[in-house]
Amino acid sequence: MSPSPVRALVAANLRRHSRDKVGLFFMVVMPFVTILFVGMALGGSATGQDRIPIGVVARDSDPVATAVLRRLEANPDLAIERMDAEEQVRSGVRTGALAAGLLIPPGSTDLELVMTQTNGSGMAARGMIDVAVGKVAAVLEAVRAAEAAGASPAEAEALVRKAQTESAQVAVSTSGAAESSTPRGFAYTAPANVLLFTFVNSMAVAAALAESRRLGMIRRSLAGPVRERSVLLGEVLSRLVIAVAQACLIMVVSTLMFDVSWGDPLGVAAVVGSFCLVSTGAAVLVGSLVRSPSQAPAIGPPLGIVLGMLGGCLWPREVAGETLNMIGYLVPHGWGMDALITLTKPGKGLGSVLVEVAVLLGMAALLLGISLVVFRKRMRTSN
Repeated sequence: MSPSPVRALVAANLRRHSRDKVGLFFMVVMPFVTILFVGMALGGSATGQDRIPIGVVARDSDPVATAVLRRLEANPDLAIERMDAEEQVRSGVRTGALAAGLLIPPGSTDLELVMTQTNGSGMAARGMIDVAVGKVAAVLEAVRAAEAAGASPAEAEALVRKAQTESAQVAVSTSGAAESSTPRGFAYTAPANVLLFTFVNSMAVAAALAESRRLGMIRRSLAGPVRERSVLLGEVLSRLVIAVAQACLIMVVSTLMFDVSWGDPLGVAAVVGSFCLVSTGAAVLVGSLVRSPSQAPAIGPPLGIVLGMLGGCLWPREVAGETLNMIGYLVPHGWGMDALITLTKPGKGLGSVLVEVAVLLGMAALLLGISLVVFRKRMRTSN
């Protein structure tokens, strides 16, 4: 089979897409607008390892304050700044120097949280403070219960001290695991948008396949000295080139603009390449099934966004809950996100994501197989 007809078909499709100004906007501009604003909302960290600053006003002699501070300082995601006055905390929160503030009046269990609730760091800080305060409250309740059961204050204090030590060890272990599992800021939104926009824009350009059928371009190609498999290969490669170009553009610009670290190049190439094949198969399938060019953008991108939601491309998957997380593994985005996040961890490479790559390749093979069968049937019939 001569490669010339394939090259000509790929070049013709790429020229057509390059003249679509709306499509170019969503491929070239929209991904980075999304990365910027969502990344800032989630903390604005390029590495995902920055600690969240929290200002605290408390007395060292106060037992409640001491217990809460011990919990907060044990969390490696937080940077606790001790301050002398409420106004320092409020000013730091207003200016953005602090993600949140905590005011602990002496001798009181009524704590005041200071935050603006305008960004993801503030919400993350609130969640961690709530956890720490909740654990301290549980210990205080245990003290009251022990004294109510007849224990002396000294015995109750000994039991509580033991409970505090054991729970602090658990808290440190749990916090460390949370820190290493999910990055924040640009470190999360950049990989998420690689998958989201590669899939969504691949689905959007599926309209060109329906347009080619509508105009009779494919039938005219087959009427000439062009084999059917050349047309099939040309259309598939056209979508694959667009998917790869979209993914590479987001990765390169995210690295240069937001200092995103992707991890092992070989592992990233395997994951992104596999996902591009999945996107290509989905694009060809949608382009083969729809009857008019207007149907593809009406069906494909919304479907891609829904799949991105399920796969954790719009928010961290742990926020969605266990049920949605399990559903997320039914779509390629969930496997792709797990793989890309794993590769950002130190010492992780291709060997750490072989399962995810295998699943993505299996999904790609299934989609490409079905799409080529459907596309071949549509080529031999009318629109």
